Amino acid sequence: MKNNVGVILVIGGAGFIGSHTVDLLLQEGYQVRVLDNFSTGRRENLPLGAPRLEVVAGSLEDSGRLDLAFTDVSAVLHLAAQVSVQRSVEDPVRSSERNVVGFVRVLEAARKHGARVVYASSAAVYGDPETLPVCEEGPIRPISPYGLEKYSNEIYAELYSRMYGLSQLGLRYFNVYGPRQDPHSPYSGVISRFIEQLRLGLPLTVRGDGLQERDFIHVYDVARANAVALTKAVDGVVNVASGQRCTIRQLAEMLLALASRGDDIQWVPSLPGDIRHSQADISRMRQTLVNPIISLNEGLLAKCKERE
Repeated sequence: MKNNVGVILVIGGAGFIGSHTVDLLLQEGYQVRVLDNFSTGRRENLPLGAPRLEVVAGSLEDSGRLDLAFTDVSAVLHLAAQVSVQRSVEDPVRSSERNVVGFVRVLEAARKHGARVVYASSAAVYGDPETLPVCEEGPIRPISPYGLEKYSNEIYAELYSRMYGLSQLGLRYFNVYGPRQDPHSPYSGVISRFIEQLRLGLPLTVRGDGLQERDFIHVYDVARANAVALTKAVDGVVNVASGQRCTIRQLAEMLLALASRGDDIQWVPSLPGDIRHSQADISRMRQTLVNPIISLNEGLLAKCKERE
C-alpha cells in the first residue's frame, strides 16, 4: 500500500466521478475498496480484477455491510447520493433520506473506524449568487431541497469535526462533465445530453433563454482533486471548478460548431430550482488541492470524438 496508507474506500465508486477517481487512485498505487449498490453506477466502469481493487456490493442502509466496507479504511470518499435537483423538488422526503440520513451513516462509520471523510458537496448550496465568482465564504442560499441537503451535510461534517475530531473535507463540485457520464440518466449533465443529441442528429434542447451561466470542470480534474483531498490535511469546504463561466447557449453553439452543424437549437421551458448564474472562485482549490488543466474547448473536443 502506498506510503503505508490504509485502504481508501470510495462509496459510489462505480459511478461517473467515482470510477475516474478509482482509476487514478489505483494508478497512484493505493489499495482501493468500492462500496456501491449499482443503482446508477455500473460495474463496467470499474477495472474489475485489478490487484489492488476490492468491490463490495451494498447500500448505506445496510449497517452491517457499511461496517464491513470500513474495515482497515484510512480515508473515505463519499459520492453516493441522489443528485437530481428536479427529483429533490418532486420528492424532497426521499431525497433527504438518501442525502442527509445516508450521509450521517457515513460520518458515524468513519468516526467508529477513525477514517478521514472527503465528501461531495455542491455549488447548489450557493443558490443564485449576487456576485461572481463565488468564494467558499459567500452567502449560502440554496433554492432547491438538493442544495439544502448538501449544506446540511456540510454542517453535520463540521459538527462531527468539533465534537469528535473527525478529519473532513467537503468538495463543492460545480458542473462536472467527461467520459462515462450517462446521457440517459436523470442525473446527467447538459454536455452529455447535448452530445447524445448530436449523435442522434437531433436539435440541442436549451432551457429558457439559454443565458444560464455554468462553470464546467472535466471529470479528470475532479478526480485529481479527490485523490489529493483524501490524503492531505485540508478541512472545511473547497470549490471544485474551472473558475470560468459559459452560458448554455454558448455551450450549444460551441458543440454545433465542433460538429459542423448549423444553428440547430430547440428552446424548451426552464425547470424549477434551476440556478441562473454560477462561477467559482477557485483560489482555495489551487492553493490546497490542484489546478485544473483541461480547458472546456479541449474537453468538448474530446467528447465530440467519443461519439464518432
